[in-house]
Amino acid sequence: MRPPRSIALGAATLAFLAVLALADSAWPAILPDSALRQLVLLVCCNVVVALSLNVINGMAGQFSLGHAGFLALGAYSAAIVASHLHEALGGGEPTFVRSLLVVPAALLVAAAVAGVFGFLLGLPSLRLKGDYLAIVTLGFAEIVRLVIATAQIGGAPETLGQAWSHVGKEGVVGPLGHVIAIAVAQLGGVNGYAGPKEAGVPLYAGPFWIGGMTALLFVVAWRLKQSGWGRALRALREDEIAAAAVGVDPTRYKVTSFVLAAIGGGIAGGMIALMRDGSPIVQPDSFGFAASFDAITMVILGGSGSVTGAALGAVIVTVTVKAIELLQHTAAVDALGAHFASLDLNAIRMMIYAAVLIALMIKRPEGLFGEREPWARKTRALAASEGTGS
Repeated sequence: MRPPRSIALGAATLAFLAVLALADSAWPAILPDSALRQLVLLVCCNVVVALSLNVINGMAGQFSLGHAGFLALGAYSAAIVASHLHEALGGGEPTFVRSLLVVPAALLVAAAVAGVFGFLLGLPSLRLKGDYLAIVTLGFAEIVRLVIATAQIGGAPETLGQAWSHVGKEGVVGPLGHVIAIAVAQLGGVNGYAGPKEAGVPLYAGPFWIGGMTALLFVVAWRLKQSGWGRALRALREDEIAAAAVGVDPTRYKVTSFVLAAIGGGIAGGMIALMRDGSPIVQPDSFGFAASFDAITMVILGGSGSVTGAALGAVIVTVTVKAIELLQHTAAVDALGAHFASLDLNAIRMMIYAAVLIALMIKRPEGLFGEREPWARKTRALAASEGTGS
């Protein structure tokens, strides 16, 4: 007699977490090459990026070009929380035990901040579609990046505590705006945020947290698509008037989709900021238009609306970009660059990347999976057989 499905699922989850914990403790021994370790963790982070954007661009049928803005908000929020908690815990080297406190707190704040901005950005989606919505979301991402990169305060140096002491005494709106300006200016501008003492952001997120969050959010995205909420969202995408006629509220579903996508983007940004073997400095240039373009490429390449396709697209895009970067530093390419001094190797890298994408789009214009999931039919068949067997 087989054990109940819930018990088997719980046992499998505990075993998976145990494997991740062991991998976290022995990560350098498993992969001695730091570049390879960084690539594996970055692939997982980009899977979350693609899964979150797939909610808007795939399931909801909207067209957002501003996902990098949510990544930036999540990355900076997580970096700030992790850095201050790290200092409160005494500093030193990040440990797995400390990560049990630091990482959840940092990712929760990152998700909350990005979710608030997702709600505010989701409101224009009620009146805008297609190119117009894309322009609004692109503008949002650029505003976030440029405000962080260029914010500076003139005059005498002032701490947040000193600025906050003027709130209420000299009004509310003006002093509160000044507090926000000082807070943003302390993010390091174009040089990036390296913690309150410029010692670098503590990199707490290893395989346990990044692998575990990737698996969890994949399951959440899968369940959302298969749920009644996901079916209603796809109905709005196909025909909004018909869906509204049968009781689907466009306002609630569109705004909710933006909030959920923003939360996922914020978590992904937080994981990138705290990723072990990553950069200890969070820089605004990492969240430019190229980051949004890569995220869209992941979703479209795998199949817009497909959870599995979005994850696979993230793997392909991340590995392809990294492989081209590695080839760029080989002896043959260096010799070619030395022989042709005017040759732009970075432009060649982008041309190869674009050629790979064009070839895949010609071969599979609907993406690798379309909107399908590779094992959905098997799952339904298994459920049907269990039903008849009982």
